[in-house]
Amino acid sequence: MNEIKLTIDGKAVTGKSNQTILEIAFENGIDIPHLCYHPRLSKSGACRVCLVRINGKMLRASCTEIAADGIDVVTEDESLVAHRKWILELILAEGEHNCLYCDANGACELQALVQRYNVEPISFGNAIKRERVIDYESSEVFKRNENRCILCGRCVRGCKEIQASNIWGFGERGFETHLFADDDKPWGESKNCTKCGTCVQLCPTGALTYKTILGKGANWELKKESSICIYCGVGCKIDFYTDKQGLLVKAMGNDSGPNKGHLCIKGRFGFDFVQNNKRLTKPLIKKDGAFVESEWAEALDFVAEKFSSIKAKHGPDSIAALSSAKCTNEENYLMQKFVRAVIGTNNIDHCARL
Repeated sequence: MNEIKLTIDGKAVTGKSNQTILEIAFENGIDIPHLCYHPRLSKSGACRVCLVRINGKMLRASCTEIAADGIDVVTEDESLVAHRKWILELILAEGEHNCLYCDANGACELQALVQRYNVEPISFGNAIKRERVIDYESSEVFKRNENRCILCGRCVRGCKEIQASNIWGFGERGFETHLFADDDKPWGESKNCTKCGTCVQLCPTGALTYKTILGKGANWELKKESSICIYCGVGCKIDFYTDKQGLLVKAMGNDSGPNKGHLCIKGRFGFDFVQNNKRLTKPLIKKDGAFVESEWAEALDFVAEKFSSIKAKHGPDSIAALSSAKCTNEENYLMQKFVRAVIGTNNIDHCARL
């Protein structure tokens, strides 16, 4: 891979000979609008929103065009803006993109570009509009509304290239092209779908969304906090979203972690235990044959007294401790240190099969 030099919007930049114009532009802090491109997926050039002008003449899709040494690239001029607006108008005319009742309102890449270029919807009547599948019932956690699909192919490529499940595909041709799941079955009936949610996270519109967030607040009302998944040992980085009451409502893969944005079904949906009404909020002490709530100071004194008497009477190996993968690494470390250093036994294990 040789280093190449080129100019983008009058700025001299460098890149590698195998990189696309879009990749080099992003590395150098230059924004090029796009919809079908995603850094974790193969390039398709499907949306054509990322067109740029090369050497004052050629229009090329920057997400698929390999950069060449010495070229001069313009990412936005009057003609390119008109072209992008026309593409966005066609997308709006083909589907049903009413942001007022769309789950992706405030977190939609199409919406952002429409606002950026001040695009108004135009009508071709029924010439290009097609009624497509709406499936809100077959899955417990996902919603599917193909009338909001822009046929970018992100879900298809993500399911194939990241999850390797090959659930999604395109059927028919031309205006009749549509998304289908697992031989055109209802999404929730697919036996091959692992419910990982990768396709939903990759979707740039409201075509694929999560049911778990319904009624929990608008996207701009949610607060994001980054954390580490508590299940297996990969240490996937997760962005958790909380509503106004501080309740967890959504989990999204963080691109900076070892998972590179990907999550399994446990990481995506296995956080409901945090706010489960069966979860203890105060310690319980059995008195007169029944558990009663107590304060932490009383509970800790009680446990310390019992541990001390058991250890004195039966020895340290009569005590064992079981920790959990749902605890943090620090908590598990302290548990084993307490058992080994304070109790004086190696009877410590933990449960990872959750």
